[in-house]
Amino acid sequence: MTTSVSESASGRQPRRRTPRSAPSRPPTRRDSRRPAESALRAAAHRARERQPPYWFARRLLLVLSGQCPVHTLLGYATDETYERLGALAPAAPLRPRGTDRTAPAVLEARGTQIRPGVIEAFARIATGHRQRAMAFRLEHGHNRWRCTALELDLAP
Repeated sequence: MTTSVSESASGRQPRRRTPRSAPSRPPTRRDSRRPAESALRAAAHRARERQPPYWFARRLLLVLSGQCPVHTLLGYATDETYERLGALAPAAPLRPRGTDRTAPAVLEARGTQIRPGVIEAFARIATGHRQRAMAFRLEHGHNRWRCTALELDLAP
């Protein structure tokens, strides 16, 4: 009996591996081992909201656009900053002007920790068709962050 070169010692031909194609699934079905995209986006949103610069930017925006009263930041601002907020809030400087009355939103809020317990932060705010800027300083003390300084861009 003659054996060809392609036959193995047992007399069988070796199995050739062919690449497997992915199993076909209906388009609405997803891999259950990975979280859904919506769950990942929601988790990222919650993580962003817990960061002190974003949290304060959102609260300051609510006050300076006239959506919340100034006293909502009573325990989160120093006396000097609270007085400044009290002076700015009646004019609602971050309220959209003109015909566009969409609610203002925080587009971006970031901060730099210049030393332990002190963050200098900025926020980009969308007010209607315009973007505005806000800078503030946060200091950690008595188990909470407090806003110690606030500056707004010069609006015409």
